Amino acid sequence: MSSDHWLSPAERDQLLVELRTAGWVEVEDRDAIFKELHFKNFNQAFGFMSRVALQAEKMNHHPEWFNVYNKVQITLTTHDCGGLSKRDVRMAKFIDKILLLP
Repeated sequence: MSSDHWLSPAERDQLLVELRTAGWVEVEDRDAIFKELHFKNFNQAFGFMSRVALQAEKMNHHPEWFNVYNKVQITLTTHDCGGLSKRDVRMAKFIDKILLLP
């Protein structure tokens, strides 16, 4: 079970500001955040997913995602606590960081 707890309204306001600026949106019908990414081709999309998968294993926190060709859709939520947690924020920031890598 995760030691993370769901984000309080105050924590959410503070922590999600930067993520919204980076293109993350809150999912309307669940306590989650979502981002859609487009890459040059499938190889780049798959390479990105591989890097995220390695980090997800280290964090023991796995995204929900969908991939078709060069498109990757990512949803982050913490199932153990029933909503968004600081773990989701850390994963989203990691994802945004590796998007800047060549």
